[in-house]
Amino acid sequence: MRESNHLPGGVSSAFNSKKRFVRGAETGDPSSSPWTLLLFRFAFVALSIAAAARFRPFYLRLWPGMALGLVVGVAIILIELRIRRESLARLIGASIGALVGLFAASILMLLLAQTSLAHNSESFLSTIVFLLCLYTGVLVGADKGSMLNLHAFGTLFESEPSAGAQIPKILDTSVIIDGRLADVIDAQFLDGVVLVPQFVLHELQVIADAPDPLKRQRGRRGLEILERIRRAPQIEVRISTENFDRIPEVDLKLIELAQLHGAKLVTNDFNLNKVATLQGLPVLNINALAKALKPVVLPGEVMRIFIQREGKEYNQGVGYLEDGTMVVVDGARRLINHTLEIVVTSVHQTTAGKMIFARYDERLDAPRPATAAAAASGSLPGEHRSNPAPASSERIPSAVYHGADRE
Repeated sequence: MRESNHLPGGVSSAFNSKKRFVRGAETGDPSSSPWTLLLFRFAFVALSIAAAARFRPFYLRLWPGMALGLVVGVAIILIELRIRRESLARLIGASIGALVGLFAASILMLLLAQTSLAHNSESFLSTIVFLLCLYTGVLVGADKGSMLNLHAFGTLFESEPSAGAQIPKILDTSVIIDGRLADVIDAQFLDGVVLVPQFVLHELQVIADAPDPLKRQRGRRGLEILERIRRAPQIEVRISTENFDRIPEVDLKLIELAQLHGAKLVTNDFNLNKVATLQGLPVLNINALAKALKPVVLPGEVMRIFIQREGKEYNQGVGYLEDGTMVVVDGARRLINHTLEIVVTSVHQTTAGKMIFARYDERLDAPRPATAAAAASGSLPGEHRSNPAPASSERIPSAVYHGADRE
């Protein structure tokens, strides 16, 4: 990925910090480095092959014995990879279950030894009892181990991370450009590992280099938001290099990456949310969060709005709150570039966004022409409010959907 020479400072720093993103994939502990672990595993498999070649188990020849050592070494590494994914509580439960199973197997084997069974039958039944008790003890202990309360041991297991903190979150392009995720992170409502796919970075760069000024602004905003997220102390940003060349669509690549890492998908794309949910993936939808935290905007509430353009329906004007929420005002078509006092008639809030519908009543206010900048500041030179609204009417909803439009 090349650095764009015409991008602002925040965007340039985002591209310059790409190597820091990659280095951030490591935890800082040399023993947990992927290359160090790979070296240890390779050495273990080599020792397993050498031991099999030296001792020739089951009277095997050289090459069959080395093949057996390779199979055993790889199997042990696969078991180790599976164990690493389990929580400490489940491991403790599995260990206790294994001990209980071995104790029960020892008692049953002693009872079998007192029977008059043939030696071969007794050996076979003893082996089956041993494996059954061990298998049952490990599985039941691991299942019940999740019920253990490690906090009861005080600070002994204080460094054990919670299960939720170990689940990475994958960001898609729309949620990065949206920008509200950075505010959620700054408010300490999201922490842990955040995965940014390489193809998402590429898509952001393409948008930032687009000839269309609107797209270029959105791309630059996304890169600046990404740099802001990277600086959050409770967030560990990692770059994922998996590209999935056989999959052309970015949304399908995100789903494949989330399934590969067992991650949560963070998005505000309605269609991607539905597809990921149908495939059983956990999704963090920013619009759903905004809906859950929506402020109370009641019908009949009076608020001030600057009318920027015409609406789609007859005699409608459209304005926007400071946070981007679209307000459709009936009877305000002829009052474009005016700041009005309006009465809220209804609020439509879904996971796809929010819109406010209102009506203009001439008895509330006598509008005066104003510039967009003055309207955004909330105060106009020489403005007189003939019927001032109560303080509660100045509330501006924070749950928004940028770029919403009436269907």
